Amino acid sequence: MLRSWQLFALGSAFFAALTAIFGKLGVAQVNSNMATLIRTVIIFGVTLAIVGMRGEWQKPTSLSANTWVFLVLSGVATGLSWLCYFRALQLGPVSGVAPLDKLSVAMAMLIGWVVLGEPFSLKEALGGALIVAGALVLVL
Repeated sequence: MLRSWQLFALGSAFFAALTAIFGKLGVAQVNSNMATLIRTVIIFGVTLAIVGMRGEWQKPTSLSANTWVFLVLSGVATGLSWLCYFRALQLGPVSGVAPLDKLSVAMAMLIGWVVLGEPFSLKEALGGALIVAGALVLVL
């Protein structure tokens, strides 16, 4: 039986796949930075609606400075990732862009081990290596 986090992770993968396909179609006739801006506005609206419907609004002043720093850094990283991703989709095939983008999985595992002290056993090392190998096979 899948755990709830696993279901959400699979949902993330599915929607990320759709992001690649819809993004490739969407950037065909527009500047990739403008496309990212439009995507960001849509994401803001969808997220605002979900938070509103679920009654999950919190006063921003109730968040700690530490939370703000890391959420801002995460937002900046996300924005830069999206800008790079849409430009890559504009210049290259989805079949090449998506596998390279998924190298973020192996990078996140490595950074999680180094920065967060998360476990990094033979299983994680092998899985990360297979992700890197798979991306390289698909791209080279």
